[in-house]
Amino acid sequence: MVMAAWLRTLVPVGALLAFLCTCLADLRPSTECKDALTLYITKTSNLNSVTERAVPGDQLRNICPQGSTCCTQEMEEKLALQSHVDFEKLVSEKTAFLRSTFISRTEKFDAFFRELLDNAETSLHEMFIRTYGVLYQQNSEVFTDLFAELKAYYSGANLDLLEVLDDFFAKLLQKMFQLLNAQYTFDEQYLECVSLNMEELKPFGDVPRKLSIQVKRAFIAARTFVQGLQVGRDVVTKVSQVLPTTECGRALMKMMYCPYCQNMPEVKACNNFCLNVMKGCLANQADLDVEWNNYIDAMLMVADRLEGPFNIESVVDPIDVKISDAIMNLQENSITVSSKVFSGCGEPKFGKMKREAGQPVRDGFQGGSSFTQLSSRFRAPNSDDERPTTAAGTSLDRLVRDIRDKIELFREIWSRLPYSVCNDEKVAAPSGNDKNCWNGQFKGRYLPEVMGDGLANQINNPDVEVDVSRPDALVRQQVTQLKLITSKLKNAYNGLDVDWIDSSDWTSSGSGSGSGDGDTDIWFSTTPPSTDKINSRASQSHAAVVRPTVALLLLPLAALLLCLRSL
Repeated sequence: MVMAAWLRTLVPVGALLAFLCTCLADLRPSTECKDALTLYITKTSNLNSVTERAVPGDQLRNICPQGSTCCTQEMEEKLALQSHVDFEKLVSEKTAFLRSTFISRTEKFDAFFRELLDNAETSLHEMFIRTYGVLYQQNSEVFTDLFAELKAYYSGANLDLLEVLDDFFAKLLQKMFQLLNAQYTFDEQYLECVSLNMEELKPFGDVPRKLSIQVKRAFIAARTFVQGLQVGRDVVTKVSQVLPTTECGRALMKMMYCPYCQNMPEVKACNNFCLNVMKGCLANQADLDVEWNNYIDAMLMVADRLEGPFNIESVVDPIDVKISDAIMNLQENSITVSSKVFSGCGEPKFGKMKREAGQPVRDGFQGGSSFTQLSSRFRAPNSDDERPTTAAGTSLDRLVRDIRDKIELFREIWSRLPYSVCNDEKVAAPSGNDKNCWNGQFKGRYLPEVMGDGLANQINNPDVEVDVSRPDALVRQQVTQLKLITSKLKNAYNGLDVDWIDSSDWTSSGSGSGSGDGDTDIWFSTTPPSTDKINSRASQSHAAVVRPTVALLLLPLAALLLCLRSL
């Protein structure tokens, strides 16, 4: 009878406990932290100060909601640090193609132009040896000096290319005039007189004037274009190394990891919420857009010139033929030129031309060599002579088309960066999903409007407090560099002289933090990680011999405990 009474008493108690267990199961999201804990450990590889169950949120730092939470204070701090790392990685990933394009194309263009000059010098040397033989070898320093100065100009030397070409042709005229009039002796003063009258004599025809203009325009365009690529490369590298400010760091934590603390790690930030956070964190970068777009336009203008009238490949590659044409013009007009020189500079003295110490006497060109003998030695180069037509395994046209297609894509890249980040499904929910997303407080619609681009438009940003009166110093430096190179690119487009920018003068000044207020510290201190790990909980079974009535009494309690443990 007693047993039956007990059993009748246990039935309603068991039913009540079953009902409570069901209710507790319905509360699983707010009290059970298994999913958040698993992803937290995956993200931070940290097992210290974690909790498997929800705890009061009053010990948190007023970032995540203060109610029941799956985050301890240390967990929140670790996740805040992780949000900084994730943000920097995201910006780096979204600008990786931009950065790699400028780095690789700077190297390609520079290698191409340098190899083009080397190939042209080699080509001239080989062709002139075949064409002019020992006469060229004995006077080759005139040509090697020319290429040395062209290379120096490309590398940044402050040279006037018109003067470089004028000096080259003046030296060439002196050498050629002595060879053409080998029966006379000329001193330095007489040869200087020959050079001073070159403009009136025009001994090389129109070749010096045309070649000088072509070389100047082509070299200015090529050198400035490569330096434009270098400046773009450096700007992108510096600006993409973003360090979040204090307030940006708080917003990143709230957007990325507060859902973890609510045991909703799979819920992503609402797209507009993400945009406001990113527009606040990247406000200074967006202000690059105006000067960046001007820079892109100027680069494309010079690219047009490189493909057209300022094509350095079409100037440098056949420079040996053009110089040889100039020599042939002098040869054909040598009698007239000599007569005018003798008339203006005076009659020279007869006598064997002085030879430099150790210089061998040339067969057939001693003292009284006739013009016919000299003419037979100077012959036009064979048009079938092979000359290199490419450098660095490519051609200028292909290089320019390639860079043109790519930099066209980079307009407004900085104002589009927040959208690029927030369109990543790993960061934010799709723009159409405005209900099942994290709005900063709970899962639901994000109501504030999206801010505009740039620093000034963040004055009312609801998610990131931005000091609009303090532009980022590093970004402002890059704006200045973009303005400077844009001006130089426009001058190069118009064929005007362009001074070399010594990158060492401004590269070092561009170092420093990317934060607007100079605060690179994390927005709260992180306690040193403890060496203690979470104690594993081994379930132990205890065998006990009890009376059947006691076992029956304990069954409802055991059921409740099992229900709670499963949560």
